[in-house]
Amino acid sequence: MLDETLLDNPEGLAAADRRGLLRGAAEAGARVRTAARLAAEAGVGSLKPDGRPRAVLIAGPGAAATHAADLLGTLAGPGSPVTRLAPSGVAPAAGALRWDLPGWAGSVDLLLIATPDGSEPGLSLLAESAYRRGCTVVAVAPPGSPLSETVAGSHGMFLPMATAPYDHEEPLAGSAPGVLWALLTPLLALLDRVGLLTAPPDALEKVADRLDQVAERCGPAIATYSNPAKTLAAELADALPVVWTEGTSAGPAGRRFAAALAELSGTPAVVAELPEALAAHSVLLAGPLAAGADPDDFFRDRVEEPSALHARVVLLRDRPIGGLTAAPAARDLALGHDTPISELEPEAGGELETLAELIAITDFAAVYLALASGA
Repeated sequence: MLDETLLDNPEGLAAADRRGLLRGAAEAGARVRTAARLAAEAGVGSLKPDGRPRAVLIAGPGAAATHAADLLGTLAGPGSPVTRLAPSGVAPAAGALRWDLPGWAGSVDLLLIATPDGSEPGLSLLAESAYRRGCTVVAVAPPGSPLSETVAGSHGMFLPMATAPYDHEEPLAGSAPGVLWALLTPLLALLDRVGLLTAPPDALEKVADRLDQVAERCGPAIATYSNPAKTLAAELADALPVVWTEGTSAGPAGRRFAAALAELSGTPAVVAELPEALAAHSVLLAGPLAAGADPDDFFRDRVEEPSALHARVVLLRDRPIGGLTAAPAARDLALGHDTPISELEPEAGGELETLAELIAITDFAAVYLALASGA
């Protein structure tokens, strides 16, 4: 059950935020600036690459590496494929995970390691293996971690992660907002220098500014009725989020939102891109999860009986190119099955800025849902 009164209680939210999730979301802009500065100090701006890598491999534990690979792959496009190396192991623990290079990896490929921990023996072994294969190795991890020493010994490049004092007060969640931007920003700066995507220093500064703007609009002191993140969190209470995305940038933002809902608040969600989502989820909206599927639900005892789980569509849209959009058809399908719909569309700006806005608002929403539901 969602405690909606907590949403408008900043002190209560702060007391419930034992994992620093709300602070991480609010300080995302500062993380980007710090991470960009640390990357510059590490020498990213002075790199003189011989050419674009054939492929980019990304390894790291949990959701943070998954989301970074998804975002970088979307931004880089098909020029140099971005592939995440999924770990194997018996448990999601630092000492139990192992990563393997594909058989074709070699001297024309780039290995990126992104981890908020840095103590994983499997990542150190991966860096050593990549060095023997001739791969270029770049790692982002907390400074002073064992991985930093391994990468230095393998003639790789180490980029210190922008950490915060509260990062180590509780186990870090892979979907935590601060973790994402601390790992992603140095990789954006690096791949801009390599020529795989466009993320110069001024673009990263605009991303930080946009994240600050979202923090002002979605902060804990802003009332629910004028706070898009709190409003979305309240709308998703006791609902199955059906996340539909439209636009290149919106795709990874929607997938991250679904993962963050599951990890942070325990809320299951399904996600798909338009227009394929209309066919993929039409039966779902016509089934028992539709809001109008159970006419007797109107007469249930609101105090004694738990509410039935019903779908709610969340439409995340990047600005359409050429006027082509499936949004009207999406609204018709949802409302035709009595399914409510929430929509988010970023303000105008560059691709990185609009992507950052969608991620930031949905991050805040996932955090508010987690805190108000006692997760």
